[in-house]
Amino acid sequence: MVRIRFCVIFIFIFLSFSAKANFDFNANCINAYKNILSLKLNSARTLIIAEKKKNPGNSIPYLLDNYVDYFTLLTTENKSDFDWLKNNKSSRLSRIENDDRNSPYYLFAQAEINLQLAICRGRFQEYFTSAIEINRAFNQLQENSQRFPSFIPNQKGLGMINAILGSVPEELKRTMSMFGIRGNTKNGLRILENLVAKLPDSPYPQFYEEAVFYLAYIQTDILNDAGSYSKILANTQDFDPKSLLRTYIRAYAAIKMGRNQDAINALSKKPVGDDYQPYPYLDYLMGLAKIHALNNSASGSLISYLNTYKGINFIKDAYLNLAWLELLKGNVKGYKSYVQQVKTKGYTYHEKDKQALSEANDPIPDLSLLKARLFFDGGYYEKAFENIADKKMDGFKTLRDKIEYCYRQGRIYDETAKDEFALKFYKFAIDLGKNERYYFASNAALRIASIYENKNEITKARQYYNTALNMKDHDYESSIENKAKDGLKRIGNRVEK
Repeated sequence: MVRIRFCVIFIFIFLSFSAKANFDFNANCINAYKNILSLKLNSARTLIIAEKKKNPGNSIPYLLDNYVDYFTLLTTENKSDFDWLKNNKSSRLSRIENDDRNSPYYLFAQAEINLQLAICRGRFQEYFTSAIEINRAFNQLQENSQRFPSFIPNQKGLGMINAILGSVPEELKRTMSMFGIRGNTKNGLRILENLVAKLPDSPYPQFYEEAVFYLAYIQTDILNDAGSYSKILANTQDFDPKSLLRTYIRAYAAIKMGRNQDAINALSKKPVGDDYQPYPYLDYLMGLAKIHALNNSASGSLISYLNTYKGINFIKDAYLNLAWLELLKGNVKGYKSYVQQVKTKGYTYHEKDKQALSEANDPIPDLSLLKARLFFDGGYYEKAFENIADKKMDGFKTLRDKIEYCYRQGRIYDETAKDEFALKFYKFAIDLGKNERYYFASNAALRIASIYENKNEITKARQYYNTALNMKDHDYESSIENKAKDGLKRIGNRVEK
């Protein structure tokens, strides 16, 4: 009897150990995962294959396979890579679903695969399926958080889902509302900020860099909060300095937040070699950074991007920037040649490409406004102002240029904390452009609302957020509308003090 009991206990212990081993995020898997996040994808693949041979019962490598394909697609934005990721989803989930249900990685791994697919589908406008996968990932992470409250990696996906649902295209937002899921960008930001603070001293420090990656995305793309720039630098300080993802995060944040020279410096020092996943988008970023400084060598970076990139985004925008470079050199014929490429090449998935196509059909831009625009986008506000300081609105020939002049003056004054002048010129832009397709008037209304919100003049802030919302059929309509709705959510029922 004692012997039987001993055998039963031994079998129970053995089976429990085996079950835990099915999701073994061991040193080899952590190393592979870190290579993925440094964009050393070939090295990661080698480590994953070795782990499968050494520990065939471990399901973590199949999650890491999805990570490899996910980051491959993020760097290529290529349709064939997208199809590969989709085609492998079922087999990877089947492998994971047949393993230990008592592991915190059981639902977490499934949620990660669903969320990664959903993010990628959104880029290819497969909104309905993306919504289904986000809903599935959300439910899996919610359940996992209840079952394993101390397993804090759950917060990575939950924070991301909350944040992105506040900024997704209306088609996806409407579909998600069918499932009863509504995002809250502020909550998503808070969740990820708390997670980034906790991870280094937790049992799961390997997830730190990915959490920072998602947090930086929210700070730059969704909130566009210039005050977050120093936080992004601090959060990436302890990344592997040879991480290509670190280069991307820092350079992208610098470009989005008007720290142009920082972007050029980061991209100039990017790690290179056969170990790294090709990432043509970094050439595109360098092209933008250089043209913001009116540096003619921007053309080399943009042409390199066009020659090596096989994806769907920023092709039209790259050609438009090349057209502007020719115009800045006085080569109108070269400008028109590149504008024709804007019209015939690339796609219009991304708003910047839609905008590029729209501008390609406009008259040739005024040089002083173009220079002011480029300098402004690089954070060179004094140089931007110098190019239009002696101009008057009536001196511009087209209505578009008159509206842009007022808008550009407003933006420069806004960024240099001259609110009174900013409000005046923004309101001129609204009066002139509220019925036009250009984004200047609607974004001016958004900026006015933000100024009043910061002054705690809530009634006026609400008025101008609604003004931005009520303008329709203009460039960047989706992103401006989302920001206006976020603003109205922020102020809620607040009253002025």
